[in-house]
Amino acid sequence: MAPIVHSVDISRSPEDVFTYLTDLGRFTEWQEQVVSARPLDEGPMKIGSKASLTRRMGKREQTFTTELTDWNPPRSYAFRGIDGPVRPIGKGTLEPIDDGAGTRFTFSIDFEGHGIGKLLVPLIVRKQAKSEITKSHAALKQQLESGAG
Repeated sequence: MAPIVHSVDISRSPEDVFTYLTDLGRFTEWQEQVVSARPLDEGPMKIGSKASLTRRMGKREQTFTTELTDWNPPRSYAFRGIDGPVRPIGKGTLEPIDDGAGTRFTFSIDFEGHGIGKLLVPLIVRKQAKSEITKSHAALKQQLESGAG
């Protein structure tokens, strides 16, 4: 299946948007399903950095680990899940618009299923992800345009 792709235009610079949206401590401000997110490595983020994320999935919570596979502030980042039955593979790109006063943030995500995840990805995960991304991007836009970050 093709990755899920969604874009949102935000009236803040790419630097502001990148800094805010990659700050693990702020994930819960704009991603409703995220319960917690924290780095697993010391120092600044870089390719290979790992993070632990706990997300609400229906009535339960699932914790999984992601690893950065691209880190190019303020233009792009990418990650992949490295454990669990459903492993996300995501990429965010930021391009300046309005002479750099605004940003077009485009996010693409796909999933690898392992074990029971092979059944969950096509039946449940992709549908939920598509809905969550739209809501998360609206919240991201609102947070940044109201002065967060």
